[in-house]
Amino acid sequence: MSSGTGITDADGHPVAVTITAGGPAPRDPAGPAPAEDSDPPSRIGIRLTPPTGELLWSCSPEAARELAAELLRAAEETENAPEGHPVTVEAGRLRRGDVRDGGRAMTVESARTDGSTVHVTWKSGAGRTWTQAYAADAAIALKRRLPEGR
Repeated sequence: MSSGTGITDADGHPVAVTITAGGPAPRDPAGPAPAEDSDPPSRIGIRLTPPTGELLWSCSPEAARELAAELLRAAEETENAPEGHPVTVEAGRLRRGDVRDGGRAMTVESARTDGSTVHVTWKSGAGRTWTQAYAADAAIALKRRLPEGR
């Protein structure tokens, strides 16, 4: 990952991000020296370079996975957030990734037209899937619609 990622500082300035794999954990110079025969644990290095300076962080692979999972969760939550008012589309125009308006997260996994009937496979936020049949011209309210080609 490097600059051009869309990551910005609080003032909106671009921040270059560099991620490095492996290498020893940083050592506290005031702390005890590692034993001569011990291998230092591998770390993930994270370097943020905003216009005001440089930030260096490191973490374990496990912590990196937890951070990645939290970033994915936040990205999905942001993408699935309502944009003010729902959009209504005909069932025959549903496409993968569309999110149904309502109290529970329901995302279109697939939509197949069979004559005047559309078979829509939905996926819940909990990962459960099911298929429902709609008239092709039935109005379906969506919270969010992915752009074409995504």
